Amino acid sequence: MEIGMVGLGRMGGNMSRRLLRGGHRVVGYARSAASLDVIIQAGGIGVHSLEQLVETLAPPRAIWLMLPSGATTEEAVAFLHRRLDKGDVLVDGGNSYFKDAVRRAAMLAEFGVHYLDVGTSGGIWGLERGYCLMIGGPAEAVARLEPIFRTLAPGRGDIPRVNGREGASGTAEQGFLHCGPHGAGHFVKMVHNGIEYGMMQAYAEGFDLLRGAADSSVPAEHRYDIDLADVAELWRRGSVIPSWLLDLAAAALARDADLSAFTGRVEDSGEGRWTIMTAIEESVPVNVLAAALFNRFRSRRSQTFADKMLSAMRHQFGGHNESPPQS
Repeated sequence: MEIGMVGLGRMGGNMSRRLLRGGHRVVGYARSAASLDVIIQAGGIGVHSLEQLVETLAPPRAIWLMLPSGATTEEAVAFLHRRLDKGDVLVDGGNSYFKDAVRRAAMLAEFGVHYLDVGTSGGIWGLERGYCLMIGGPAEAVARLEPIFRTLAPGRGDIPRVNGREGASGTAEQGFLHCGPHGAGHFVKMVHNGIEYGMMQAYAEGFDLLRGAADSSVPAEHRYDIDLADVAELWRRGSVIPSWLLDLAAAALARDADLSAFTGRVEDSGEGRWTIMTAIEESVPVNVLAAALFNRFRSRRSQTFADKMLSAMRHQFGGHNESPPQS
C-alpha cells in the first residue's frame, strides 16, 4: 500500500522503516531534515510540507499521524481535514485522549473522511519487535488498512496460544485488534498505559526495597548486600513476575547497578491522568494506578532509587529522557 507518515521521530521513523521493509510505499513528512533523510535513505519519499504530502499521495489517501498528543496533533488534523477528499483515511497513532478521537472523527465525517484512532505500543524497539496496535473506527477503513496493520504488528511469533483460545479467530494473536468504534483504540491504549504505570511502580519499589536491605540502619543480622542485576536476571527465568519491563529493568541494572545516569525525576505523558479521570467517571476503583501516577508527581520534588528505576525503564522502552526541574 501507499501511506503518508507525518512525524518521523523515535516511533514514526521506525514505523516508516518497518513499512518500507514490508514493501509499502511511504511518503514521509517531518520538520527535521535529518529525519527526512533517514526515510529517503531507507527507500521512502520525503516531502517538506503537509500540502505536498496531500498532493503526492494518490486518492483514496491514507495518512498516519505519529505526533505528540494535544496541540500538535490538533493542528495537523485541523490543517488536513479540509484538504482531504471523501474516502481518504486519517490515522492518529499517537497517545491522544479518546474523547478527542470521537470529536475529531465527527468533524472529519462531515467531509466523508474516515478517522482511525490507533493506540500504538512498542516504543523504540518496534522496528524489530513490531507494534501492538489497538484500533478504533469504522470497520470499512480498518479493513482497507489491514495490510499496513499486519506489517507493523509483530505477528504470532513463538508465543503459544492461551488454553481455551484454540478455536478463536480474529487478529488479536497477530498483535493488532479492531477494538470498536471511534475512540475505542485510544481508550484501550489509555488503560494499557495506566497499567504500565502500575507495573513499573511495583518493580521500582521492589528493587528499592532490595537495595535498602544493605543500609546501615538495618540490624546487622538482617542486612543483605544483594546484587540487583543478578536478582533481575533471576526473576526473568521461571518466576511468576517476568515481563518485557523486567527485561528492560535487568538491562538497565546490568549497565549501571546504581543507575547513576538518572536523577529519578519521572514525567507522565498524560495517559495515566486520563485513566484516573475515566475511573472516576465510571466509579471504578484503581488504587494501584492512582498511586503510581501520584508517585510520579512526588518524584519531581524528591527522588528515591525507585524513581531512578522508573526513569531507567522509561528510557529503555521509549527513549524518554528526564526533563530538567522547573524553575
